[in-house]
Parts: sequence; structure tokens; C-alpha cells
Amino acid sequence: MKIATTIGLALAAALSTAACSERAQDESAQAGNVIAADTAATAENASRDVEAATDDALAGAENSLDRAGRSIDNAADDAADATGNALTRAGNAIRD
Repeated sequence: MKIATTIGLALAAALSTAACSERAQDESAQAGNVIAADTAATAENASRDVEAATDDALAGAENSLDRAGRSIDNAADDAADATGNALTRAGNAIRD
């Protein structure tokens, strides 16, 4: 929305300078420079916001994957323990 407004204002400023005095042209140029600087600052802020959001999302995904990995490790350990216990019981049953 800001970019469209900026472009519209810049276009209006450019069209109006054709019939204006040098002072008015200078003022229009200054206004255009202010608009360009504001647009650049807004784009820079948006870029930083997107980068921060991306970093947060990736950190969250990494944490989720770490938790999933720990859960898988725990489940594998539990399965190995259960298998070992079953084999021990089977061996004891055979000896009896």
C-alpha cells in the first residue's frame, strides 16, 4: 500500500513540475527525495522483520525436530529393553 502511494505521489510530483517555477520544482524534488527515503526505510524495516520471523520459524522447527529425535530414541530404547526382557523370560522358561 505504501509503495503504491509512494509511486502515485512521485508521479504526481513529476507531472506537476513541468509547469512550475524553479522553486516549486525544488520543493517537489525535495518531497520526492523524502518519499524515496521513507520508502527505502520501510523496505529495510520489512526486510529485517521478515528475516527475524524466518529465524524464529527455523528455530522452532529445529526445536521440534530435536524433540522428535529424542522421542524416537526413547521409544527405541524402550523397545530394546522390552525385547531383552522377553528374551530373558523365554530363556528362563526353557531352563525350567
